[in-house]
Amino acid sequence: MDRRGFLTRAVLAAGPFAGVACAGQRGGAAPAPGYGRLVPVADQRDGEVRLHLPEGFRYRSFNAAGEKFSDGSTVPGRHDGMAAFPGPRGSAILVRNHEVNGPVGAFGDERLAYDPMAGGGTATLRVSRYGEVAESRPSLTGTMMNCSGGPMPWGAWVSCEETVNGPDVGDDFTGGDNSRLTEKHGYLFEVPLKGVSRARPIRAAGRFAHESAAFDPATGTLYLTEDNFGFPSGFYRYVPPRHPMREGRLLDGGKLQMLAVADRPRADLSTGQEPGAAFATTWVDIDDPDPAFTGRPSNDVAVQAVGRQGRAAGAAIFSRLEGAVFHQGTVYFVSTQGGDPAPGETPPDGFGRGRGQVWAYETWSGRLRLVYQSPRAAALDLPDNVTVSRRGTLVLCEDGDGDNYLRGLTRAGKIFDFCRLAPIPGDAGAEFAGSAFGPGGHTLYVNVQSKRGRSFAIWGPWQRGDF
Repeated sequence: MDRRGFLTRAVLAAGPFAGVACAGQRGGAAPAPGYGRLVPVADQRDGEVRLHLPEGFRYRSFNAAGEKFSDGSTVPGRHDGMAAFPGPRGSAILVRNHEVNGPVGAFGDERLAYDPMAGGGTATLRVSRYGEVAESRPSLTGTMMNCSGGPMPWGAWVSCEETVNGPDVGDDFTGGDNSRLTEKHGYLFEVPLKGVSRARPIRAAGRFAHESAAFDPATGTLYLTEDNFGFPSGFYRYVPPRHPMREGRLLDGGKLQMLAVADRPRADLSTGQEPGAAFATTWVDIDDPDPAFTGRPSNDVAVQAVGRQGRAAGAAIFSRLEGAVFHQGTVYFVSTQGGDPAPGETPPDGFGRGRGQVWAYETWSGRLRLVYQSPRAAALDLPDNVTVSRRGTLVLCEDGDGDNYLRGLTRAGKIFDFCRLAPIPGDAGAEFAGSAFGPGGHTLYVNVQSKRGRSFAIWGPWQRGDF
């Protein structure tokens, strides 16, 4: 038996998510007992039905686009990745991304902006367990396409720019005029829980279409996903020059590497994978993580510059890596369009023809496992952000073509529906993003990214089911 075959059979035999491979082989989702069917539930903010949830669950929306922060400035749209930290008296401190693209001008205080022409960034809020806002403010401004990121255990959020826009590269797919920008984009930025970010990019962590960041406190390593919509994507790690837990912050000047399958250079893991596939891995160095562009190359060329270095050295190919979360020595990350198309279903646009994969990278062993692959859109449709409950169940935010759900993926291999987004008139592209459990697990905070995005607090009888 070869190494791949041995590892595949081993993961099918035991361990968290071991049953998932079998579930995918049988055709997908099994209903999870406890929560029951979804019913329309009125928003406690204003009585509008925005979510469908199991009976007994309630929610309140808050801090919608166009409303005001506590300082009087306007809340931007495109609510995206988010983390929840313990706040005073049982409250939660939320740090939330805004995935705003284009040279539209910074929100908040422009004097603090990294690039005064860029409209993305983060907001920090203090909210109750029931979604009541006590305080809100801009905390990082002048960045662009802040998609997701990750919470850091020293009390910070790392925000990721999903773009390589800047005055040195051609305009992106939106047609925004990059010559109006004053700074290069495509970096990581650290946001403290108190005050505002210094808005200093971590350039050694790469300039590419960053999506999420998952931190391993044992080694001080930051694992990064890349969502390169039209091209192959990679799974990266950034090794800082000194352990962030000792420094109290993430330092620039470290080493960027890209994951490769051992003995299989440029392995294409985006399609054609067997249920439960597992691989031994290695890492290849990125020699030039922050390339300097001359002659203003096209955006398509610039967005591949870092990934091409890794693939030239043998790095693995994925399709649109988005959400990532660290849990008990493992980084779970999502390939939004990974997998194979189901018979009769139209493949999505962009690189990748499937409806989604969930991967697990064991930081202590270097083993990579495919823990779930969507057999069809009805089971799981283009997963995006991901978080984990106290019981180890993954929460998957969908970015599908039809109805969008929050879905659970249990350690026993069951995938189930927990919440459905009610259709928003005039905004068929609305999606879930930024799910995060608050202190003690009482509340699941989540965003809806739409033309008029907003945040939600969801609470109820979690003990009844698998979350």
